[in-house]
Amino acid sequence: MNSATEKTQDYRPLAWIAAMALFMQSLDATILNTALPAISRSLNQSPLEMELAIISYALTVAAIIPLSGWIADRFGTLFTFRAAVFIFVLGSLACALSTNLDALVASRILQGVGGALMLPVARLAIIRNVEKSQLIVAWNLMAMSGLIGPVLGPILGGWIVTHASWPWIFLINLPIGIIGIIVVGKYMTNSYGNAGKLDWAGFLLFAAGLVTTTYGLDVIAENLANKSKAVILILSGIMLLIAYYLYALRAKNPLIPLSLLRFRTFNLGILGNLFIRISGSGIPFLLPLMWQVAFHFDAQTSGFMLAPIAISSILAKSVVTKILYCFGYRNSLVVNALLMAAAIGAMSRFTQDTPLWLYILIMMWYGCCISLMFTAVNTLAVCDLPDNLAGSGSTILSMMQQLGIGVGIAISSVVLALFREHFGQTGNLVSAFSHTFLVSSLFAVCLALLMARLHPEDGNNLRHRKSIKN
Repeated sequence: MNSATEKTQDYRPLAWIAAMALFMQSLDATILNTALPAISRSLNQSPLEMELAIISYALTVAAIIPLSGWIADRFGTLFTFRAAVFIFVLGSLACALSTNLDALVASRILQGVGGALMLPVARLAIIRNVEKSQLIVAWNLMAMSGLIGPVLGPILGGWIVTHASWPWIFLINLPIGIIGIIVVGKYMTNSYGNAGKLDWAGFLLFAAGLVTTTYGLDVIAENLANKSKAVILILSGIMLLIAYYLYALRAKNPLIPLSLLRFRTFNLGILGNLFIRISGSGIPFLLPLMWQVAFHFDAQTSGFMLAPIAISSILAKSVVTKILYCFGYRNSLVVNALLMAAAIGAMSRFTQDTPLWLYILIMMWYGCCISLMFTAVNTLAVCDLPDNLAGSGSTILSMMQQLGIGVGIAISSVVLALFREHFGQTGNLVSAFSHTFLVSSLFAVCLALLMARLHPEDGNNLRHRKSIKN
């Protein structure tokens, strides 16, 4: 492991490498949203039953992230990063060659393994090799690519399926990844850490619990007749998670330290993050489906119509800190959650004849709300953690963010399937989408109630720090 005296490396090359990893990860997390109907036609699958193609990637990332630090310590940052990019590129190629949904899902899982390792290892390389005085600049450079990816993802996905063919959505990763594998050796050293003994039992229990529970939700979404199978899967997943909790109480160095649960703001931040995802992650999934399947808009138009969410999220970053400083975390989060619920509720009133300016206004309204929620809740979760638990807390936060995406889309799919059955499979599909948005808005109301449990002084210690990061 590098010593403090060796931290003389210029931050920019490593920051750009991390930015590339974050860009590829964030792009692939959003590029499928507008392309699902086109992919479904090619794979002879209903576009309303393609959610597993997105969920599988998010869940794999969530399950593998806790291993990223140990793998980098054991095999070195350079070797691990190159292996991660190679696996991601290989998964992308497999996605492009998929001829059915099962093959696509398996390929997305492979992609997720690489995606889960790329960004955490790149961040670790920056921490080990860059002076602390340059960390904030490096982080900001890296974060910008994470904001650009969600803007380009839906637009690029819609454009590709309109003017080319859907496999190119994944093939564009190949040249970027190959260049990354070659170039990274010039700037990243193969630094090692104290790997120790990995908690394999804890990892298997926890990962199996997450995947089984979420897959049970997906089974209901695909076919409501499989309720008994879905219930068995969900209950099995919950039992595995309980088993992990009981195991972690006795383990010496558990995968997820239960000592984190002693911190009230961490618990509220993690639960808040989960509710944000349950309420909000379904929105970029549901909107393109509604626009293309119910309103018969083309994929390119749907992609451009999602862009205001990401653009307003970026613009809102400049005022988030001022709002939190002025009104405090509790007041800001409660009011913002209610505004987010109202924005999602307004989406339930969308029709094929809704004016474009109104679409854009509501999309930007929602984007501003979600931007403040993510920044505030993410910083709240780690604000009271001591230094020895900050790393574990950050890892759990990253894991919960990805888990929330999978759970949020799965729940949205289940709710949509229930309303489709209620209104009839060939009946009023627009009404099914409208009611699904209303249910999503109720989760945002629950989020407001959860944030109301914050104390007025919670988050005040962050006012003395230089910045609030997303």
